[in-house]
Amino acid sequence: MQKETKEMILAQIEKLIAYGNHETTINPELLKYFSIDDLTSIRNNLLERTGTLSEEDKVWLKQFKKYE
Repeated sequence: MQKETKEMILAQIEKLIAYGNHETTINPELLKYFSIDDLTSIRNNLLERTGTLSEEDKVWLKQFKKYE
């Protein structure tokens, strides 16, 4: 299994934040302030906040769950 990098998790967080809205970017320089555990926690919290989703949305979000 491929080990996740901070950059990979940050890209997932950006997609989750932008989902259903306009694209967003997070300054990659912020990575030095977060550990892998911090970023994983942020990603997981965003996934938990998804609420009621359509089946299409659930399929889209499953791509992030495979890294847990």
